[in-house]
Amino acid sequence: MELGIHHQQVVTGPTSAPYAFGHDRSVKTTNSAKQPIEIRPAAAEAVQVLVADSGPIQSQLLTRALKSRRDFQVSAVPLETSALHNFMRSNHADVVLIAGNHLPDLSLLRWLRVTYPKIAPVLLAEKEDRELVVNALRAGAKGIFLFTHTSFAMLCKCIHCVSRGEVWVNNRQMNYVLDALSDVPTLRVINSVGRSLLTPREEQVVALVADGLTNRGVAAELGLSEHTIKKYLLRIFDKVGISSRVELVLYAMSHGENRPAEWMPSNS
Repeated sequence: MELGIHHQQVVTGPTSAPYAFGHDRSVKTTNSAKQPIEIRPAAAEAVQVLVADSGPIQSQLLTRALKSRRDFQVSAVPLETSALHNFMRSNHADVVLIAGNHLPDLSLLRWLRVTYPKIAPVLLAEKEDRELVVNALRAGAKGIFLFTHTSFAMLCKCIHCVSRGEVWVNNRQMNYVLDALSDVPTLRVINSVGRSLLTPREEQVVALVADGLTNRGVAAELGLSEHTIKKYLLRIFDKVGISSRVELVLYAMSHGENRPAEWMPSNS
């Protein structure tokens, strides 16, 4: 299927224009030129929006602003899994706005993705942090919105986009995701006192084996021969004190520590 790219003229913040990825595989980019005139059908069904924030003042202000729009039906709950679950049992939501600056971890996003997969969570972030962006999207966020840098009108547009099954990210956030996808992963294997047991290349081999790749798959990923991968595995087995791939995966799960990879030439 051909990938369609549609350009729209909208006002954006200083972080660069957002992309909206459609459920039809189209990519919609926006340019910071002028504010569009948004035309909505008079009989359009309102988007059900739930605001989840542990800051009562910010939550009230955001809820009040969204309620002023006729195209939204807005509710608010504390930023807690139990509060969200209690609300969902008797109410419907299309989009959940989650205050990322008050989010202790991303387990709430993962819970929403598993328990309510049809709901589109949007993380409201104060700043653009690479690790937060990548991990939030991996955990199930359908949009990352920088509310300190972007207008309220753009937030409304973001809500409509994700409610239609699209994904809301800007240029920089998309580059974060693409970089993360192109990285060769590493898994730092340490002993009981936290000392690294393996070389950087051996750590990459362990990470790829832990991801389920065969020797051939690991070799293709790293640009090496299968024979070289077998030699790496034998050295890894000897260093760690195990004798099989299954034991290696179990050891990595209990002693491993994920970290960003550094590219290494295939002859290293």
